[in-house]
Amino acid sequence: MATEQPTLDDRRQGTSFLRALPSVSALLRTEAARTLAANTGAERLTEMARAVLHKLRGELRESFNGAASRLSGSTDRDKLLSEATSRLRQAVEQDKRRGLRRVINATGVILHTNLGRAPLSEAARQAVGREAAGYCTLEYDLETGARGRRGARVEALLAELTGAESALVVNNCAAAALLTLTALAQGGETIVSRGELVEIGGDFRVPDVMAQSGTRMIEVGTTNRTKLSDYERAVSEQTRLILRVHPSNYRIVGFTSAPALAELAALARDQNLTLYEDAGSGALIDLSAYGLRDEPLIRESIERGADLVSFSGDKLLGATQSGLIVGRRALVERLRRHPLYRALRADKLALAALEATLEAHRRNAALTEVPALRMLAQSRDDIERRVRAFVRRARTRLNRDAFQLARAPGHSAIGGGSAPTTHPPTVLITITHKQLSATSLEAALRQANPPIIARIIEERVVLDLRTVANEEEPELLGALVCLAALSLQQS
Repeated sequence: MATEQPTLDDRRQGTSFLRALPSVSALLRTEAARTLAANTGAERLTEMARAVLHKLRGELRESFNGAASRLSGSTDRDKLLSEATSRLRQAVEQDKRRGLRRVINATGVILHTNLGRAPLSEAARQAVGREAAGYCTLEYDLETGARGRRGARVEALLAELTGAESALVVNNCAAAALLTLTALAQGGETIVSRGELVEIGGDFRVPDVMAQSGTRMIEVGTTNRTKLSDYERAVSEQTRLILRVHPSNYRIVGFTSAPALAELAALARDQNLTLYEDAGSGALIDLSAYGLRDEPLIRESIERGADLVSFSGDKLLGATQSGLIVGRRALVERLRRHPLYRALRADKLALAALEATLEAHRRNAALTEVPALRMLAQSRDDIERRVRAFVRRARTRLNRDAFQLARAPGHSAIGGGSAPTTHPPTVLITITHKQLSATSLEAALRQANPPIIARIIEERVVLDLRTVANEEEPELLGALVCLAALSLQQS
């Protein structure tokens, strides 16, 4: 079928469309643009205004290249200015949404890496915002008036809680591994089991970190079975470290075996070597009552003979991103003196959050004060009571003909590469809508303020209140009410 060609009148009308478009300066002189500039910045807003008008001009050209009956818009200058202003507002809003924003995590994944892993406790937030955000005693000793040691209080708490002689803090767990391997094994050999050459999120691979550190990796054993004799045979004059890596994000089951940490410690002592354990998530308290039976307790690793142990601050500890190293004082001081430490050390905000969180552990209050651990400790019955109350409130405010809310059994997840086989039982809220598909409904919740992050299971949107704080429930319900009103307008 032949395409209808634009007539001369079409082209003339199209030209008048383009002439009616506002200039960049005219768009920026509008009251709306002046308001937007206050928060966006004049230069950035000018770039966005140019982009908006460029796109609008392209749409108009595309329109008048077709038949006159398909021409859209208006030659009315005021209407085109209004359209450009509206699009500019949308562009600014979209630009803001790309930045860091608070969200409500209704996925049931406690340590959700994409959502920032462990949420900070109230005490940690206060420490970051009140004590550390301005000038603070980061490296200043109030008693002497002289320079102090960065993170001294955090290091003392870590040593006390783990039973180690000393401790050090860097900016993440990969940095802890890199620093330890570089400072203690560069130019020598490090023995590691093949079954522990893991890859975790973000393409972090143990072999790559070892290569970067300058140590030579000596693989022993097989993927599923490694014996103490494998380590013994691999020891040479070049050996500096025995490395044990906890497989945080996967498990090998069935015909498996590996030497106990105490056995490796005895071998390391006999051979005058250092035993270093990368414990991954690392727990300071026994969480076996909540299904976490495979995660190393850092204190036990120290007691069983590990010379150094590193673990994450933003996983089962429940604080902020950091790499925590505990162990023998002489070895920790070697790490502290290494030039790489300065490049990897933690900043004042991370140290403030860590200190407040460790204080909660010290008071045996972590299960009630630290959000990630409090979420983990919630029983299925606790969550079901919250779900029943939430659904009851929601049904009084939502159109039952459009929205259907129900309860369903389900499972939460630990996340963050921790305890991959642990899935705490929970009760889910399932949501269906008469007009919106599950995909559309989930996307609409992501556009709420604050955004609601949910899951889709069997064509139903599901919310898991395990990871929703009690004080966030009104916002969650408000988002559903706003969505219901919007869908009613569109129907």
